Amino acid sequence: MKKEILKEIIRDFHVNPLPSLIERDITIPLRSGKVITLVGARRSGKTYVLFNLMDRLIKSGMDFRNILYVNFEDERIDIKHNELDLILKAYNELYPDIRNKDCYLFFDEIQNIENWERFIRRVHDSVTKNIFITGSNSKFLSSDIATSLRGRTVSFEVFPLSFKEYLRFGKVEIDIYSSKSLAKTNNYLLRFLKNGGFPEVFDYDDNMRNRTLQEYFNVMIYRDMIERYKIKNSAVLKYFLKRILASATKQLSVNTIYNELQSSGFKIGKNQLYEFLEACQNIFLAFVLNKYTYKLVARELGERKIYAIDNGLLNAVSFKFSDDIGKTMEQAVFLELKRRGREVYFYKEKYECDFVIKEGHSATEVIQVSSTLTDKKTAEREIRGITEACRHFGLKKGIIITGDEFQDIESDGLKIRHVPLYRWLLE
Repeated sequence: MKKEILKEIIRDFHVNPLPSLIERDITIPLRSGKVITLVGARRSGKTYVLFNLMDRLIKSGMDFRNILYVNFEDERIDIKHNELDLILKAYNELYPDIRNKDCYLFFDEIQNIENWERFIRRVHDSVTKNIFITGSNSKFLSSDIATSLRGRTVSFEVFPLSFKEYLRFGKVEIDIYSSKSLAKTNNYLLRFLKNGGFPEVFDYDDNMRNRTLQEYFNVMIYRDMIERYKIKNSAVLKYFLKRILASATKQLSVNTIYNELQSSGFKIGKNQLYEFLEACQNIFLAFVLNKYTYKLVARELGERKIYAIDNGLLNAVSFKFSDDIGKTMEQAVFLELKRRGREVYFYKEKYECDFVIKEGHSATEVIQVSSTLTDKKTAEREIRGITEACRHFGLKKGIIITGDEFQDIESDGLKIRHVPLYRWLLE
């Protein structure tokens, strides 16, 4: 009976067209010989990335029947790990003329099946090399997958929409030299900074979007954190998470939060709060940015800043974050650097610089973010920070990302490029 249900699921997928697709800017190989693993926050668009890959295969001339797709969140699927082979048996009975080695297997939310790794290892070794899998929660960590699949996998992170993708969703024609197009682009930028980039909520009104994003937040807490880490004190966890999200773009002090909880009568160890922080990163709710220093211990255990996965999520759970345009801009720049796969730190000595990009053993670029430089004191502060960082790393130039300024200046022999946020995000 289970096999018959699986046949129905497989066939239903083949007799219906793929949903309407908007291309995402993530490059994933189709024929790597590895198990391709997509990881990232819930609802960030991993399933649609799978559909995009299928679309590429079909456009290249592949028969749709060669694609086997199973979403393990389908309530009709009620199988254990030792029954996963029923999927292949059901497929082979439906299409006996198709060779397994020519098949492309797409398994969505596979972490819902305990011990799925054994099945994937066997299929990769003896059936087909064309395997693509996704997962959302903390049972699907990149480190865990690398260990369980033993060198057979390559992981790709899927983030909420970038600004370029956001414009694509809005069908906005990008022409930076057209005043009409530029006005529309900047209007969408303000929406992007406030509403974030989770694809599902793109067209939602404020009320529906906030409710949906709050639900994302609650699912991350209760399904991704409490279930995996067996956290008993959910009230403390929820306070901790909201507290660190309220600190987005700022330096984070777990010790301060610990003292707040203690003074309010909550009994919890400081080490457990650090475990909460690590779990936040594991489920892609937040990221820690370390201070750039040449000493490894100081870099890992020293000063750190916190950034959230999405501005819209921040606004839904943290009051009026979007009122500070400078913070929303800094958040957007950090997330874009993560999307681009850059190794990022912040710099702080006498003055501070928001982002230091490291390649190999050296810093190669420094970036400052400021909503405006029209205020003299603000401009002086930002230029001091980026100048000191350039001197420290032996760089001849730096970038200040602003709201709308676009010019090149020289300061103490350094070239400092002022570039509007929209322009930098579209580069």
